[in-house]
Amino acid sequence: MANEKILIIEDDIAIAEAERDFLEMNGFTVNIEHDGKKGLSAALSGGYDLILLDLMLPEISGLDICRRIRQKIDIPILIISARTEDADKVHGLGLGADDYIAKPFSLVELIARVRSNLAQYKRLKTNKMPENKKDINLKKLTIEVAKRSVFINGKEMELANKEFELLYFLASNPLIVFDKETIYSKLWGDDVYGDLNTITVHINRLRDKIGSALPGSDYIQTVRGAGYRFRSDEE
Repeated sequence: MANEKILIIEDDIAIAEAERDFLEMNGFTVNIEHDGKKGLSAALSGGYDLILLDLMLPEISGLDICRRIRQKIDIPILIISARTEDADKVHGLGLGADDYIAKPFSLVELIARVRSNLAQYKRLKTNKMPENKKDINLKKLTIEVAKRSVFINGKEMELANKEFELLYFLASNPLIVFDKETIYSKLWGDDVYGDLNTITVHINRLRDKIGSALPGSDYIQTVRGAGYRFRSDEE
């Protein structure tokens, strides 16, 4: 295990210290901030590999922190909160969080989620794809694998790592319907207790970005009761 550095932004001292102690027992280096203002400053200072973020914080809310971090840096953000309503989960994930863990949770689950998200980001940032992964060139959409770039009508889109991976996965398998469980397994790993809401949120974010660049586009389709599929503009 590499000595990854984790920032915990959590105002409950007992929870933050329990998380820190268990993470350090598993080989991580951990820093804690107890209010939103200091947490945001620490997060943006750089040097962290992953952030554990509570939603209800003094000074600045966790949702606002998530949005502002994601505007600046691309690292895993895991929301940990007692607010378990679906709206809070979807809002947090929509602002760029990678995962959501509801309190109370087991520390074993926490470690599993942390390791999975770190491994996923490390794999995506290597920019190395298996040799059988090739560029996708459609009439209006181009995906360049080596550069991890997506273009619509020749203009490059800004996508986060997981958004790129999701789009490439669907576009590489046109017209095949994938349920949320399969997509989660492919992109987040089989060994994670995941919230499938994250798939819906990432799909919606992709649609919004593609729709802004190409209004009326229908690349990613919902098949009611079954999942999602990619429809090429050449079909």
